[in-house]
Amino acid sequence: MKPAFLLVVMTLAIGAVALPGQEQPVIDPAKADADFAVQGEYVGELAGEDGKPMKYGVQVVAQSPGKFRAFGHAGGLPGDGWDKSKKAEGDGQTKDGVTVFPKFLGSAAIKDQVLTITSAGGTKLGELKRVVRQSPTLGAKPPEGAIVLFDAATGAEHFPNAKLTEDKYLGVPAASKRNFAKDFTLHIEFRIPYRTHGNSGVYLQGSYELQLLQSFGKNIGVHDCGAIYSIRTPDVNMSFPPLSWQTFDVDYQVAKFDAEGKVTQPPVVTVKHNGVVIHEKVQLPEKPTGGGRVLSPKGGPLTLQAYGNPTAFRNIWVVEK
Repeated sequence: MKPAFLLVVMTLAIGAVALPGQEQPVIDPAKADADFAVQGEYVGELAGEDGKPMKYGVQVVAQSPGKFRAFGHAGGLPGDGWDKSKKAEGDGQTKDGVTVFPKFLGSAAIKDQVLTITSAGGTKLGELKRVVRQSPTLGAKPPEGAIVLFDAATGAEHFPNAKLTEDKYLGVPAASKRNFAKDFTLHIEFRIPYRTHGNSGVYLQGSYELQLLQSFGKNIGVHDCGAIYSIRTPDVNMSFPPLSWQTFDVDYQVAKFDAEGKVTQPPVVTVKHNGVVIHEKVQLPEKPTGGGRVLSPKGGPLTLQAYGNPTAFRNIWVVEK
């Protein structure tokens, strides 16, 4: 997401980027603070204005220690029923084991992973229970003929100079030694650490960046998770909470060139984030952004960006067409 010559310098200089109140990013849930058990997604039914029950989803995001922001979605969670017509937000704080949001949907409180909503008049509107979603393509097995770039068997052999994380996943920076010059389908799984911005990126052909960032629950733009960096905002924010394993499934049509190597048709990409389409047949600009390499008829590698965060990757495979 930065020009290459700046990226290396900044990566070495800033180290891991921690959020306020946390010295280092957390990759082990067992070592996370008490806020980790409160942060997450909650689903249930609330009494609507007409008194009838309606499905409702809430995403609770940890801010500084003991403080949270809640994002409410009428119809259900993003990618699972949210009708996008209504969205509520409110701040909360934990005190004496209860996380209270005094101005959220009237008022709300979380205790023992149950979020209770109460009207301004004190009437209980409903309870939402904490859920843990998984991408429907999590753990997808490579089909016959796929090029397996990383799994437990291959290790980092396809990524020269890349290192494994402490828990044996692929760390960053990493660039495949193989270039991809044909249309392809990519499956990749990633984990964004807790208490950090989680900044990283997946560069298709080393050129176009699919941004990785801690964007769970937030109002997103062209620099957030799933964005084609500085080019296009995802159609829906499908980010799961930090430390969740998430997926990108990408269909990529390479650029076409004339005899002199000039681009006659830019690449086209479709992206699913955690199983939901966030970019559909998007024509990319001829000139990549985010410090990506210039397009070439020879193609380019799969590149995973280092930006001072212990982002991890696994189950990476490509099917060339």
